[in-house]
Amino acid sequence: MDIRQLRYFLAVVDQGTVHRAADHLYVAQPSVSHSLRRLEEELGTELFMRRGRGLVLSSAGQALVDPARELVRLLEVARATVESVEGLRGGRLTIASMPSQAVSPLTRMVADFANHYPDVEVAVVASDRPEDVREALRTGTAELGLLATPRGLDEFDDLETLPVETQHFVLVARPDVDLPDGDPVDIARLSGLRLIVGQPGTGMRRVADAILAATDCRLAVEIEHREALLPLVLSGLGVAVVAESWRELADSVGLSVRALATTEVLHVGLVWQQRRLSPAAAAFIQASRRDR
Repeated sequence: MDIRQLRYFLAVVDQGTVHRAADHLYVAQPSVSHSLRRLEEELGTELFMRRGRGLVLSSAGQALVDPARELVRLLEVARATVESVEGLRGGRLTIASMPSQAVSPLTRMVADFANHYPDVEVAVVASDRPEDVREALRTGTAELGLLATPRGLDEFDDLETLPVETQHFVLVARPDVDLPDGDPVDIARLSGLRLIVGQPGTGMRRVADAILAATDCRLAVEIEHREALLPLVLSGLGVAVVAESWRELADSVGLSVRALATTEVLHVGLVWQQRRLSPAAAAFIQASRRDR
């Protein structure tokens, strides 16, 4: 058994077919098939069973997934540790982040890290929900995660956590929209507005639903792509509830931004698994602690 066999095995697990795994790895499909056969021969058992056009893990294959991920991860950490003996002069750090928090505070955190370690490549992968961040850490897609939750970071007791900030919610509107006086704005005083809302289950949507329930405002657009919220507001289709992380960007494009009088908040935290980290990940955490 060698590390390449394990990488190919995990690629098939994650991609679902040998063909997609080969495309993902940028290798020929026969190379992946041959590697899997050799691995099964060495282990003396089948790792996959064919189901239609795809593959599903056998019980033996399921048992191999987590140890294989850990072995591949440890090899990458070992290589990065050796390369950093004389300082962080290269390497790659992958962070899984929820969309609004990628706008802020992640932009600031990455910029601060890059100022100290300009030779480290930082990659950010999208995770819509806290559970998606947790899954990215579990599978090794990312080494660090940035998430936001209304309940606090204590619910992530399987992860190491670093509180970063607490975000409130704001209403963004074009300057020509008539909004009540006051900042924060009392939700009950909003009237006649068309709301652009995000997907159910998010903090932004909960606040928007509270506005719809308490007033005569109505839903104009529901959209899952959060990056489209501000352009939709700018186009005049309505107003939107967004996390406070969008405030600076909304200000920069000339939108009115008003705090909302609501008890809903988001607790933002940097998270990682309880295991040995690469030097780049450890340095990012240290920089984030300094930034608090």
